[in-house]
Amino acid sequence: MTWKRLISCEFYAIFTNIPLLVTVFGGVIIYSFLYPLPYINQTPQEQSIAVINLDDSQLSRTIERMANATPQVNITQQVYSIEEAKALLIEGHITGFLLIPQHFYRDLLLEKSPHLLFAGNASYFLVYGTVIEGLVSSTSTLAAEVKVSRMVMRGDNIALASSQYSAIGLNLKPTFNASLGYLNYIVPAVFVLILHQTLLIALGLLTAGQYENKVKSQPISKLQSSYWLIYPVWRVLLVRSLLMLTIYLVLFSFYFGYSFESYGINRLATIPDLMTLAFPFLLSVIFLGTVVGLLIPRKELATLVVLLSSLPLVFSAGFIWPTSNMPTVINIITQFFPSTPAINGFLRLNQMGDSIDNLVQIQMQLWSLTLLYAMIAGVLMTKKQGELNRMIKSS
Repeated sequence: MTWKRLISCEFYAIFTNIPLLVTVFGGVIIYSFLYPLPYINQTPQEQSIAVINLDDSQLSRTIERMANATPQVNITQQVYSIEEAKALLIEGHITGFLLIPQHFYRDLLLEKSPHLLFAGNASYFLVYGTVIEGLVSSTSTLAAEVKVSRMVMRGDNIALASSQYSAIGLNLKPTFNASLGYLNYIVPAVFVLILHQTLLIALGLLTAGQYENKVKSQPISKLQSSYWLIYPVWRVLLVRSLLMLTIYLVLFSFYFGYSFESYGINRLATIPDLMTLAFPFLLSVIFLGTVVGLLIPRKELATLVVLLSSLPLVFSAGFIWPTSNMPTVINIITQFFPSTPAINGFLRLNQMGDSIDNLVQIQMQLWSLTLLYAMIAGVLMTKKQGELNRMIKSS
């Protein structure tokens, strides 16, 4: 049996497996367009809010105009009680409201500290943050104008008053997410997880489909001609891993190249650095997927098992919730999934501009997982192959 024959058989097994092809090419490509679609505009804008103006003074109407001028909010309702505003919020007609209390202007003239009330729909944290940001920025601007006016009336120079009305000056510069949007924040990490999960499903479908229990009911002649029982285990694993690696390097390049470019996502890493991390990542997932396929009794379970693990892997990867706030046991367990170090590594490398030399620990972890799962896959496949060969001989 030649290498050429083995490669041909493995290639045929992959590209005639319809569920595998749908998962690999359909899943990866469709997700590349569908997942970022809701976040194309990066952050919510022009959120509908209501205003409860109980003061009805010239200054309170100025606050309304300033709030309406911000890109975050758009005043669409004028109501006269908190109960009415709450009803509109619950029914979904507005996403927040601003309450200007009675005697607001009078308290300001008396140099008291009147309070404004903001409220937003916290069911959607991006919407809530946008509403509060717009209202805070407009009212903060008005507060600054009032402070500067008072300082000028006391005899201070207007230029000095404009620069020193606050004891602290902020100069905020986003470091890694310049747009402060959801797209640059979540999509790079989730794309790595999509590659991880679809590759796991693909190997699970392929391997379990060959070794599942119902193979015992197939004709002996068909089993005797099965290439994955004829060739040595190490050769089957080597050819399978190289073929799947080639396919997923193309899909990896599509994500980190075309997709990131079309969505305007940061790309700070060089191609050699990306490939240095991509090789151990993809290989470790390939061998883990093979292990999954050898452990499950039916190939249909591969999709179910992998999909059920998706949300836990997302929330335990560290980019949504800090790992320092997670139980130690969960942090240890997730380190055995290649997606955890890979997400951390690719974010540091491609989004934060870190050097590949600083990611040696992550590279070693991924190569260690590759070796670990390759050994487990070899042992399990050898055992399965031996059982089936004994069955063939006994019959």
